[in-house]
Amino acid sequence: MAARSIASLSISFGLVSIPVKVFSATESKAAIGFNLLHKGCGSRLRQQYICQREGVVVDRADMVKGYEFEKDKYVIFEPDELKALEEATQHTIDIIAFMPLAAIDPIYYDKAYYLGPDKRGGKPYSLLSEALRATGKCALAKWNWKGKQYMVQIRVGDDGLILQQLLYADEVRSMADLHVETVGVSKAELSLAEQLIEQNSVAGYEPSEYTDEEKQRILAQIDKKIAGQDITVASEAPGAATGAEVIDLMDALRKSIGSTKAAPAAKSEAKETTKAPARRSAKRAEPAPVAPAKKTRKQA
Repeated sequence: MAARSIASLSISFGLVSIPVKVFSATESKAAIGFNLLHKGCGSRLRQQYICQREGVVVDRADMVKGYEFEKDKYVIFEPDELKALEEATQHTIDIIAFMPLAAIDPIYYDKAYYLGPDKRGGKPYSLLSEALRATGKCALAKWNWKGKQYMVQIRVGDDGLILQQLLYADEVRSMADLHVETVGVSKAELSLAEQLIEQNSVAGYEPSEYTDEEKQRILAQIDKKIAGQDITVASEAPGAATGAEVIDLMDALRKSIGSTKAAPAAKSEAKETTKAPARRSAKRAEPAPVAPAKKTRKQA
């Protein structure tokens, strides 16, 4: 299925205009959800909007949008006025500066998008991509989108340009507020820590090598529940450290170095975990015969 763009824009690059299409680069994989049911009959519940003044349920047809300019005082906006505000958005991304890729701390990264060339945009798109790649730099730009102006980074990826929304300074909390205590470490402790880091170092992050193991664990428990089995709380692993526990740092480092698994083994385990959901899906598609009591539980 071909990717669908969410917007058509132009990148302003000096006097050059680059027509581009914007595509979502990521998709949210929601956590496993549990529906709210009526305890008595097991039916789904639905949300309702209640008027605070009259105490009655309000249908969507009777809802309007308003902006609170003072406490409990609102100015109402009609649908065509809201549309006019949306249409006032500029359809340009204005580059204001270029800088090294490392100049922007990733803590300011927000949502990412892919940029693809639009009609007659192939040549200038390729020019900007190659220029960024050759210089090792990224572009800092402004983008007005859905009622907000974003600071964005434009960088070149393996297959094209990436638009990265950036957070403003007032959207990122200061770590200085944590008042992190600085504690000295010995040369021996530092040496063991460095050895542990080297022993577990890999060339880079391979996203396909990792899966959501916690999600797989919960799905396995759900399968047990569907089959009529009880779910039990897992006991804490023996020797698990707690925040209040005082440990011998040197001894813990030495044991960590001796017990660390090799990276290839970890990758192999990740691949095996990836196959688990398919087996669970097959179970749900073709359920095995169960006792009458269990069938009744599934139908409830």
